Amino acid sequence: MKTFIFLFTFLLWISPGHCLETPGPEELLVINPSSEFPRHSEGDVIQLKNGSLCLVYTRFFGGAHDDSAAEIVAMTSSDGGDTWSEPRVLVEREGDKNVMSVSLLRLEDGEILLFYLVKNGWCDLKMYVRRSSDELQAVGEKTLVTVADGYHVVNNDRVVQLSTGRLVVPAALHRCIGDTREGWSNSAILRVFYSDDQGKSWRVDQSDPKAEPDKEVVLQEPGIVELKDGRLMMYIRTNGGTQYVRFSSDQGESWTKYEPGNLASPLSPATIERIPWSGDLVAVWNDHSGWHNYPPGKRTPHCLAVSKDEGKTWSKSRVLEGDPDGWYCYTSMTFADDRLILSYCAGDKEVGGLNRLKVLALPREWLEME
Repeated sequence: MKTFIFLFTFLLWISPGHCLETPGPEELLVINPSSEFPRHSEGDVIQLKNGSLCLVYTRFFGGAHDDSAAEIVAMTSSDGGDTWSEPRVLVEREGDKNVMSVSLLRLEDGEILLFYLVKNGWCDLKMYVRRSSDELQAVGEKTLVTVADGYHVVNNDRVVQLSTGRLVVPAALHRCIGDTREGWSNSAILRVFYSDDQGKSWRVDQSDPKAEPDKEVVLQEPGIVELKDGRLMMYIRTNGGTQYVRFSSDQGESWTKYEPGNLASPLSPATIERIPWSGDLVAVWNDHSGWHNYPPGKRTPHCLAVSKDEGKTWSKSRVLEGDPDGWYCYTSMTFADDRLILSYCAGDKEVGGLNRLKVLALPREWLEME
C-alpha cells in the first residue's frame, strides 16, 4: 500500500504543471561600457586545463568606433562563470589604429593559439597569431596569418582546425582607394588562409585578389564549418536577406560559386559550429525568417537553431534575446563540459550596439529540447 501511495504521489509530481523544468540559458557575465572603456566586444572563450573559463576580448579605450584605440584583455572564472577576475591586458595596442576580433584555438599538444587583427588604416588590416604554453598567462611573439597585402576582415571565433589538422581562416578582402572610408569597398572578395604546420606558416587559397567585388550582393564576414563528408561549408554575411553559402572539397583551397543559403538574416554575421556530444550543427544568428517578430534591418532577435542534416534544414529557432532595440552579433561558441558558452555583442540604443559584451551558458538539456 505504501508503495502504491508513493508511486501515485510521484506520478502527480511529474504530471504537467509539476514536473521539473529543463534548465534554461544562464547569464554569466555582462560587461557594460564606461567613460574609461566605452566598448567591449568581439571576444572568444576557451576552457583551460584546470577547468576554468577564460574570456578574451577587445577592450576599447580611445572611443567606440571600429578604428578607435583598443587592447586585448582576458578574464577568468574558476567557478563555471559565477564570478570573474578583473581584466588583464594580454596584447597591448598595436598598429596605427588598434587590435581587435579574437579567436582562440587549442592545439593537440596543449598550446593555445591567440588570433587577432591589427588595424593600420582603411587599406591595411592584418591577422596575427601568438602562442601560449602557460594557459594564456602570457603569449609569445606574433606571426602573420594573412600573408597578403590589403584589408582582410576576420571575425572573432572564426579559426577552425579541420579533421586533417589543417588550420583555416576565412577572410573578407575589402578593396580601398586612398586610405579613406569613401574609397573603401563595402563588398569583399572571399579568401581563405591555411596552415599545415600548426600555425607556424601560412598560405592563401586560389582566389583572385584582383577580382571585382560582386555588385549584386554585398559579401562580408565569412565563417567556415567542416561537414561530415569532409567538405567545408562557408557561410557569408550578405545584404541579400540570408546568409550565402559555398563549398570546398579540397580543404579550402578552391570553392564553388556562392549562393543563397537557408538562414534568413539582415546584414549581420552568423556563427555555426558542431555540437560534440550529438554531432549536429548549431547556428546562432539574427533570424529574420518570420518565425519571430523582428524590426527589418536590425540585428535582433538573437536566435539558435540545430541542424541534423549538415545544414540542409534547421529546427525552428529559439530566441536567446529579442529586445526590438537590441543589437546582437559577433557570437563566439565554446563547448565546455555539458554546456555551450556564448559570448556576443549585446548593445542597444542607449549604450550603443557593439559596446556591451555578454557571456551566456546554455545547458545540454536545453540544446536537446525539440
